[in-house]
Amino acid sequence: MAPKRRIETMEKNRIKLIAAARKAFASVGFAASSMDQLTADAGLTRGALYHHFGDKKGLLGAVVAEIDAEMAACAKQAGAVAENDWEGLLAEGSAYIEMALDPEVRRIVLLDGPAFLGDPSLWPSQNACLEMTKRAVAKLIAEGILKPVDVEAAARLLSGAALNAALWVAASDHPRSVLPKAVEAFRLLATGLLASTGRTMDQAKAASAGSVP
Repeated sequence: MAPKRRIETMEKNRIKLIAAARKAFASVGFAASSMDQLTADAGLTRGALYHHFGDKKGLLGAVVAEIDAEMAACAKQAGAVAENDWEGLLAEGSAYIEMALDPEVRRIVLLDGPAFLGDPSLWPSQNACLEMTKRAVAKLIAEGILKPVDVEAAARLLSGAALNAALWVAASDHPRSVLPKAVEAFRLLATGLLASTGRTMDQAKAASAGSVP
C-alpha cells in the first residue's frame, strides 16, 4: 500500500474506533464496554485499537479529548455572541457548566474521565481551555475591566471553578436543580476579579467600541 494511502487508512480506522468507543462509553460506561464489541462495531480488530491507542484507557483519553474540544468550542461560541468581553467570559464558563447536563458529556468526560484518567486539570484538552481563558483574562485586564492580577493565576482559578462546578452537577443526583446554583456561584466568584463593579458595563462597551475611559 502506498504511504499516503496507508496514512489515510490509519486515520479512518482511528476515527472509526473513536466513534464506536464514544457510542459504547456513553451507553454503558467505560468499565462495562467490551473491547471486542466496540472493535467489531468499528469493523476492526483489537490489534488496531492497540496500535492507535495502546489500550482501552488510551482510547478513553482520545474520546475525552475529542468531546472536551467540542465543549470548548461550544463555550467559545456562547462567549462570542455575548454583549461584551466580560459577559463573554461569564458566558463561556456558564456554558461549560451547563454542558454537564448532556448525557454523553456527563458520563464520559465528567464521571468516567476523572475516575479512569485522573485529575482533569492535567488533561491536555484542559490545557487548551486554560489557554483560551488566559487570553480572555489578559484582554480584560488590558481594558481595565479586571483588576491587574496575575493572568495565569486568574485564568486557572476561573477554569478550575467552571470545571469543578461541572463535575458537581454531573455527580449530583439532581443535576438540574444543582445547575443554577453552580452557575450563579461561578458568576459571583468571577465578579470578584472586577476592577469596579459599578463601571463594568460602561467600560466593556467602551472597550468594544475602541476606547476605554
